Amino acid sequence: MEPSPASLFPAFAGTKAPCAGGPEGLDWLSNRSFCTEDALQLHQCITGIAAGSVQGSPQASVHSDCEVSGRLSPQLLGSGEEHVAAKKKKKKKKHRRKKEKKKNQERYHSSCDSDPELLRDKGKDPLAERGGICTDLPVGKFMWLDDLESPTAQTFCIDRKADHANWEYKSLYRGDLARYKRKWNVCIGLHPKYQSIIWEDSNQRKKKVKMREDRYYSTSSLQLLSTDAVPIRCEDVLGDKSAVRPASFIPVPDWEENDNKSSATTTWVNPLGIYDISTTLWLQGKGQVEQEGKDDVTMGSEEKINSALMAKVERFNRLLREDPSNIQTWMEFVHFQDDLMQGPNPFTVAASEYEKRKRSRRIALEKKLAILERAIESNPNQAELKVARLELCQESWEPSSLIKEWKKVIFLHPNNTTLWQRYLLFSQSHFTTYSTSKVNAIYGKCLTTLAAALDGTLVSHPALPNTEEAMLAIFLQQCHFLRQTGHSEKAVALFQALIDFTFFKPDSVVGLTTKAQVEFFEPFWDSGEPRFGEAGMRGWKAWMRQQEKGGWVFQNEEGDDEEEDEDGEEIKDKSLPKWQLWMQVESARDSKHWLPWRANKMKGQTEEDCEDPDRQVLFDDVSSSMFQISSPKLKFQLVSSFLQFLGIPAQAGLSHSCLSVALDEPTLFGSRPDGKRPSGWRDVPTTGVAAVGFTAVESKQKRVAGYSRSGEEFIRMVFRQALPQFSGAERSELVLSWLLYEKTKVVQNLQFGNKKLKSQGKRSKKLAKSLLKETENRNDLALWKEYGHLEWLLGNVEDSRRVFDTALAMTVTRGLTSSPLCDLCFLYAWLELELTGSLVGAVSSRALCILTWFAQGSGSSPCTGEVLPVDVLKARKSYERAFHNCLTNDCAPSEVPPGPQQPAHLVTLVGCFALFQYLTVGIQSADALYRQASEKLVGLSSEGETKLDTSGLSLSERLTLMHTELLRFHMKVSIYPLRPLRETLTRALQKFPGTPDLWRLYVQVENTSHSGSRARRFFDRVIRTTRDTILPWLFAIRAEELRRERVDSVQRADVGILHSTLPETGLVNRIGALFEHAVQSDAGVHCVLLWRMFLHFTAKRGNAERTKGVFYRALQHCPWAKVLYLDAVRLLPGQLQEIIDLMTEKEIRIRVPMEELEILIED
Repeated sequence: MEPSPASLFPAFAGTKAPCAGGPEGLDWLSNRSFCTEDALQLHQCITGIAAGSVQGSPQASVHSDCEVSGRLSPQLLGSGEEHVAAKKKKKKKKHRRKKEKKKNQERYHSSCDSDPELLRDKGKDPLAERGGICTDLPVGKFMWLDDLESPTAQTFCIDRKADHANWEYKSLYRGDLARYKRKWNVCIGLHPKYQSIIWEDSNQRKKKVKMREDRYYSTSSLQLLSTDAVPIRCEDVLGDKSAVRPASFIPVPDWEENDNKSSATTTWVNPLGIYDISTTLWLQGKGQVEQEGKDDVTMGSEEKINSALMAKVERFNRLLREDPSNIQTWMEFVHFQDDLMQGPNPFTVAASEYEKRKRSRRIALEKKLAILERAIESNPNQAELKVARLELCQESWEPSSLIKEWKKVIFLHPNNTTLWQRYLLFSQSHFTTYSTSKVNAIYGKCLTTLAAALDGTLVSHPALPNTEEAMLAIFLQQCHFLRQTGHSEKAVALFQALIDFTFFKPDSVVGLTTKAQVEFFEPFWDSGEPRFGEAGMRGWKAWMRQQEKGGWVFQNEEGDDEEEDEDGEEIKDKSLPKWQLWMQVESARDSKHWLPWRANKMKGQTEEDCEDPDRQVLFDDVSSSMFQISSPKLKFQLVSSFLQFLGIPAQAGLSHSCLSVALDEPTLFGSRPDGKRPSGWRDVPTTGVAAVGFTAVESKQKRVAGYSRSGEEFIRMVFRQALPQFSGAERSELVLSWLLYEKTKVVQNLQFGNKKLKSQGKRSKKLAKSLLKETENRNDLALWKEYGHLEWLLGNVEDSRRVFDTALAMTVTRGLTSSPLCDLCFLYAWLELELTGSLVGAVSSRALCILTWFAQGSGSSPCTGEVLPVDVLKARKSYERAFHNCLTNDCAPSEVPPGPQQPAHLVTLVGCFALFQYLTVGIQSADALYRQASEKLVGLSSEGETKLDTSGLSLSERLTLMHTELLRFHMKVSIYPLRPLRETLTRALQKFPGTPDLWRLYVQVENTSHSGSRARRFFDRVIRTTRDTILPWLFAIRAEELRRERVDSVQRADVGILHSTLPETGLVNRIGALFEHAVQSDAGVHCVLLWRMFLHFTAKRGNAERTKGVFYRALQHCPWAKVLYLDAVRLLPGQLQEIIDLMTEKEIRIRVPMEELEILIED
C-alpha cells in the first residue's frame, strides 16, 4: 500500500480520509521518502524482541519471530541471540562504568534536559546491531538529509529514549527547549503540611554546611561590643507596657513590701495570699489574658542596636528641624554617620549581607555630603560647613575644581582666620599642585589680607575677634613650613624682619597703615644695615633718624675679620657610596648655613660673591608677611617663639593643629629610653619639633650640643638685643631661658658622654655668674635655683649647696607665702633626697632639715644636726596653715596677689608640704595631699591653667609630674604597688592628652608590665575620645615598639644562625595596623614624625617595594618635608637620582647638586 500524497501521518496512510479528495496544493505535507511497510516491519521486530527479553516469555518470542520471519532479512533473525550475549557482557562491565553512570544520573536528575540519547558504538550498546538492516543509517549522531552523499530509501536515526519534550515543545532543536534546575525539594502551590512530592534524586541531597557561631574576636561581635548598650528595666518601674525588652529576659518586678500586702487577695484557691495572679488563675483552670502586641515587644540584640541608633537619628532630626542654625549639631550629625557604619543597622545593609562584604566608605561619604548640602542651604554664610564639604570632596573631585572651590570660599570669607589656616594646610599638603614658592605666596597673601582687615582698609569684611593672635599663629606656621622645606635662611629672615618691624619702628610711621609702613621698611632692609641678632644692630628707628642726619660713618672693626673657616674638606672618605657622600655634605651644610648670607662691606663683598644664591633673602621674600602687633603679650610671645625656633627652652608653645604638622623629630620620646636622667625631677624639654639647623638627625646618632661658633654668637646677640625691650617678669623669663639653654647643653653632654663637658660647664657657670651680678637679677630666685642645679649637674655638690644656702638665707624671711622660694626649697630638698637614695635616717637627712628650716622661717643654718620632734611639729603646723589658706583663697595679699599667681603658689607649696609629709609620716599622707590639691586646682578658675614655666606645662600638669616623681622614687627605694602611680597617670592623661612628659612616664611604667592589654585598652579609649592631637597615636606605637624590642631581645639573644629562623610575633602586625589607622586619622595624616616612623618600620621588615610605596604615600600628604626625602635616600639608596629630581620639581631646598658632588669627589 502506498501512502497517500496528502497524508499528514505516514503511519496511518492506509486509512481513508473522510474527504475523498483534497486540493493539490497540499503536496508539501507528505513525506515521499518514507516507506510505510518498512517502518511497520522494523517496529514489530523491535517491539517483539524487546518484549521477549524483558518478560522472558517464550510465546512472545515465537510470536514475534513467526510474524516477521517471512519479511525480514536473516541478520535480523539472529539478533535475539546476540542481544542475550550482549546483555551478559554488559553486566560484567558494570563496575567499570560505575562512575560514569553516577555522573549521568546527577546530570539528568538535576536538570530537565530534553536532548535525545544518541546511539552508541556496538561494543557499548548491543541494540545498535539492529541498525544493520539499513546500510546507510548514521550511527551515533544526527545528520540532515541534504548532507548525505548517497541518500537511500532507509535513512533514519534510531532514538530509543522517549523524549516528552518533543511533544511538549513541538521541536527537536535543543535551543528551543526550556531548561531549569531544581534548587529545593518543594513544589509551589502545594500545602507544605499536607501535601508533598517524593523526588527520584532525594537520596542525593547536598550536605548542609553548619554555620559556626561567632567568636568573641569576630567582626560582628566586636561591633556589637562597640555599640551602645540598651538598658534592661522592669515594666512596672517604667510604667510603659510597650517598652522594649529582649525575649531572653524574664522580668522580675522590684520587691515592694507594702504594695504586695495590699494587692494580695485571700480566696479558697489562695488562702494565704502568697500566689501571684497567673498562679491563681492556673489553679482555677483559667488562662491569663494575652497582651496585645506581645510579639512586637520581643526584640533581638540587633533590633536593640537598631532602635538605639534610630533614636539618635530621630533626635538629630528633631534638633535640626527645631534649630537649623546650630552648626555644632550639624557637624555632630555628620560625624555620627561614622558610628552608623560600624555595625549592622537599618542604614547600611542586612546582617547577613554585612558579614559577607566590607562596609563601603562611599556610602558614608555620600550621606555626609547630603547632610552638609542641607546644612549649607539652611546656613549659606557659615564657612565651617563649606570647609567640611571641601575636605570630604578632596578625594573625589578633580584638583582644578577643588582649588577653584577653595578660592571661591576664601573670596567670600577673607577675614576668617580659621578658614585661612585650613586652606593653607590644604595647599601645602596637596601633592599634585604643591610647590614651595606657590605655598609661600599663599601665606603672604593670607597675612596681607588679614592685615588689611585689621587696619580697616578691607571695608567689606571687618576684622573678627582674636585676629591678631591668629595672624601670629599663621606666621609661626609659615616659619616652620620654610624650615621643614630646607629654606631655613628665609625662616630666620622672617623672624628678624618682623621683630625689627615690631620693636624698632620709627615714631613717624606708627600711625600709617601696614602697607605704608612696609614701604618705609624696604630701604632699611636693602641698606645692608645689621639686622636683629647680628653684631652692631642699631635698629630701624635709629637708622631712619641717622639717615635724616646724613647716614652712618662705618668704622672697620678688627673683630669682624675673624670669620669661621670651613672645617677642612667636606668629603673625608671618598670610598663611601655616592648616596652616603651626598647625605654627609647635605647634612653638614644644613647645620652650618642656616643663617642668611650677608655681604660684608668692610671686605668689599657684593651680592655676586655668594656661591649659593638661595642663601640670600631679598625684601620680596619677607614683605608680604609683615603685620602690626600691638599687644605686649603677643610681642613677648613673638620673641619667645623665635627662641624656641632656635632650640632654646621658652614659654611659647604651638597650637595642636600646628604642632601635629611641625612634629618631625624622634626626640619627642626622650633621649634615654631606659628612663635614666640627671638629678632633678624636671627633664630637659623635648617638644619633638626640630630646631633650625638640626634636620635629619637619626634617633641613634649623637647630637652635638649647641651650634657652631657663628650660631652661638647669633644666639648671644639675640638675648643681648631682646632684653632691653622688656622689663619685670618678661625680662626675667628671657634671662631664665638663656640660663636654661646653657644648662641644656650641659645635660646633653652628660647624656651623650661628650668630651666638651668641662669647657661647656665653664662657659655656663660664667654666664650664670654674670647674669646674677646684674642689678635686676640679684634677687631673682629662679636664677639662683637654676645656677645651683647647674653646679649640682656638674658634680660640684658642695658649691651647689652654698648657692642654695645663700639664696635661702637672703629670702627665708618671706616664708611659705613666696612661690619662687617654695620652688627653690623643693628642688634643693629633692636633690638631697635623690643623693641619699633611701629612707634610712630620714629624720637626720638634709632634706628634712631644709624643709623644716624653711617652714620655720629662721635665719640659722639649715642643717645643724638631727631635727627635733618639736621642730617637726611646728613645721607641720605651719605647712597646714599655709595650705589651708591657699585652699580657702586667703593667701597673703602682699606676696601672692589674686590672679594666676595664686594657683601657682598652691602647686609649689604642695610640693614642699608633700615632701615633708613623705619624710615624716609616709607615702600615704603625701599621696592624699597631692590628690586633694589636684581636686582643688581643677575647681579654680581657668586662669590657673595658663602656661607657667619655660617647659610649657600648665599648673595641673606640673603638679601631676611632681606627684608621679615622688611615687616613682618611693617604688625605687622600697616596696610599693604600681597601681597608685598608674591611676595617677591615667587620670591625668585623660584630662591632658597633649602632654608628652606624662605620656613618656606612662610608657616607661607600662613597659615593665608583662601584659600589654591594659595599656592597649587605655590608649584605645584616649584615642577614641581625643581627635585634635596626635600624641596618643605616637606613644601607642612607641609602646608597642618597645615591647617588640624587649621580646626580640629575649627570644633572639645569643642564638646565632637561628636568628633568621625564629617566627615573627604578632606585635609586627599590631604595629602595622596602628600605623595604618594613625595615618588615616585627621590629626595624623599630615604628621611628618608619624610618616617617618612608618617609613623606618617598613624598611626594617626588609621589603624595598613596600618601603617605596610608604614613601610615596607620605609624599601625598606631606610633600613639603625635606626630612622625608632624606630618609628615603638613606633607606632606598638606589633611588638617589629619582628622589633628587622629585625634590627639584617640588622646590625642596638642595644644597649639594649632583654636579657639585661629582666635582668634590674628583678633587
